[in-house]
Parts: sequence; structure tokens; C-alpha cells
Amino acid sequence: MNISVIVPSYRPQSYLWECLDSLSKQTFDPQNFEIIIILNGCCEPYASEIKAYISAHLSKSIVRFVQTDTPGVSNARNIGLDLAQGEFIGFIDDDDYVSPTYLQELYDIAVTGIVPVSNIIAFKEGESRSQSYYLTDLFRKNRDKGPRSVITLRSYMSIPVCKILPRETIGVRRFDVRFKNGEDGLFMFAISDKIRQLCCTSPDAVYYRRYRPGSAVMRPRTKRERLRNWLRLLRAYSCIFFSGHYSFLFYCTRVLAEVKSIVEHLSFKDVRI
Repeated sequence: MNISVIVPSYRPQSYLWECLDSLSKQTFDPQNFEIIIILNGCCEPYASEIKAYISAHLSKSIVRFVQTDTPGVSNARNIGLDLAQGEFIGFIDDDDYVSPTYLQELYDIAVTGIVPVSNIIAFKEGESRSQSYYLTDLFRKNRDKGPRSVITLRSYMSIPVCKILPRETIGVRRFDVRFKNGEDGLFMFAISDKIRQLCCTSPDAVYYRRYRPGSAVMRPRTKRERLRNWLRLLRAYSCIFFSGHYSFLFYCTRVLAEVKSIVEHLSFKDVRI
């Protein structure tokens, strides 16, 4: 198995079918990658609907479906990692989808020993036009420059999507289920000790990121929640850094990014811990 694609899902709507449909249309040989769908924190009618869709539309694909009563995208991704058989691991959120050449272009770079990153286009639910997105701009600036350092493309290291990662690089490291926000960057930092270079695909390999009301990323959080999460994240980053051989410069960029985030979102007046 060349690639395992992990798709966590919670109370999915029709957008999940769009995600799975995009995987069924990949130019990459369907017998060389598996799709692992993890339904977390809910069961019926969603489980039956997903099984019916797999039977009707994904008969030529290798698909594994798992249902767990434990909620949380991190737990779902960890289950997927435990099940994955692929040489490389890819993550796709259930409300996003990818272009037809996505897996093929990522794989062609990954086999050279470099972590590939794709183009990314963000859009709002119900709107056809794309949204301004920092990773889109970063991709445009670096797409024709060959392999780049982790520091240069560090923003791609804050999310697990838009790339495939060697299973050996991930090893036994998993997403920290204690966090509901910021866990993506923490996971990527934890595996950064084995990543030296990243390289952009062509613009045709696209990860389409959907912003929709009700998604986890859009959930409003109080100032107290943000501040507590921020302090816990800083501690977690430091624990990882001092536990192994990590880049001090990259560690500093992660800490500064978290500081910038909390400054932008918080007015510290009247916040009690």
C-alpha cells in the first residue's frame, strides 16, 4: 500500500460525499491507496449512510470504515494512524476535498525523500469565489523554487493536511487528545525532528478547504478558553522540544506564532485564570 488517507468525520452532511467522491476520482491507482473513514462521537443514522455510500460509489476503492463512540478529531486521526498500512499517510478533513492529481503529485515528490505540500484554495460554504488565505500566498511564492527548508515553509507545518507524510516519520507519535485547538501544529512540531525539506507540487494538485458554520474551526471560544489553551500549548511545545533533538529556531517560530495568535484574539483586561 503506497498511501493511507485518513478521513475523520462527525455527524457528516453531504460535504462528506464530495470529499469521498474527490478521492474516487484520483489519477493515482485506486489499488495503491486506502481510504480510512473514522466516524467519531456519533453512530446512526450516519454509520448506515456512510456504509451505503461506500457500497454504491467506492466499489473500486480500498475503504475501511470505523465507528467510535469517543468524540474528537484527534482521537479519530489516532485510530486511523493505528490502522494505516500505507508507506505514506495523508489527512483530509471530511468537509474538504482534493483535485484529481492530488495524490499522484504528492507521491511523486514523497518518494524522493522530501515532504510534498500542495496548493490550497479556501472557500466559504455556499460561495463560489475563493477566500484570501495565507497558505495560498505562501504556495504561490514558493511553487517554482524546488525543495525549501522547514523554516521557509513553516506555515505548512501548522496543519497535517495538504501533504503526505512517511509513516516512518510519524512512528509512534500521535495527536494530543487533550487539546481541542492547536493540536495540529503540536503534532507537526512533534514529528518535525525527522523532516528536513518540503517541496511544492504543481498548482494543479489542490486541497480545497471549506469554511462552514458549525465546523470545529469556526466554533466561538471565550477569552478564558483561549488563554488557558494557549498556556497549555506553550508548555506542551516546550516539553516536546526538551525531550529530543528539535530545531531551536523552529521551536521559537512555533512559540512566537502562538504568542501572536493570543495577542490578536485577546484583550487581557478582566481575564481571570
